[in-house]
Amino acid sequence: MDSKQQLLQQSIAAKEIFLPHISADPVIFGFEHNELKVLLLKTNYRQKWLLPGGYVRKDEDLDEAVKRILKERSGITDIYLEEFGVFGKKNRSEFHFEDFDETLFQKQRFVTVGYYALYSPSRFHLIPDEFSETCEWVFLSKLPQIEFGMDHYEIIQKALFTLRQKISTKPIGRNLLPEKFTLPELQKLYEAVLGKELNRGNFYRKIKNLGILKKLEEQRRGGAHKAPDLYSFDEENYIKAMKNGMNSW
Repeated sequence: MDSKQQLLQQSIAAKEIFLPHISADPVIFGFEHNELKVLLLKTNYRQKWLLPGGYVRKDEDLDEAVKRILKERSGITDIYLEEFGVFGKKNRSEFHFEDFDETLFQKQRFVTVGYYALYSPSRFHLIPDEFSETCEWVFLSKLPQIEFGMDHYEIIQKALFTLRQKISTKPIGRNLLPEKFTLPELQKLYEAVLGKELNRGNFYRKIKNLGILKKLEEQRRGGAHKAPDLYSFDEENYIKAMKNGMNSW
């Protein structure tokens, strides 16, 4: 079955199962080799890259829908997602499905709700769905070079902007770094998110003052230089900071 016939069949079933005009698009950020990545699908139809999004069933809540969608489209489960924006430009879906007439469910005008999360790529085994050629992590720096469908690049940019705003009041790193890490490794993560270099002394002082780190009685061995101290996140303080926020720095 070719990709167009596949979408036509999906359209027939979708009209009975899903709510019209609303969808959800999760932006899942990962961190590897000191760079941010984002989870994307390359679709069978038109060979364009999209977020692993989808439609909301008539009998489910929106938050439940986005978790189900992510599982069905990428195989990812047990993940906390946070809503960050709504996207509703006219023709955001229609032009992507220009090969079809107006009766196609997917071609209707959809307002989509954006969610984002931060997780280590190594945590998941990706499984693309039947509508996708591949599901993979793509470095953020590579995104301008690939062809996106609809407005999904814009959604990613808004998710990154939101993340950069919240990094001053909410901690990051627990889902992106190994259990034990060094301060330079944590600094590299913050620099990757913010897109700029940070002063080492200022960063170390500020991150320690937040009270979310525990210094361990061990060092990272194997390097040519002095072995750096290892840290882990203080679970209780980290959860409190996620819930209540922390002083802006």
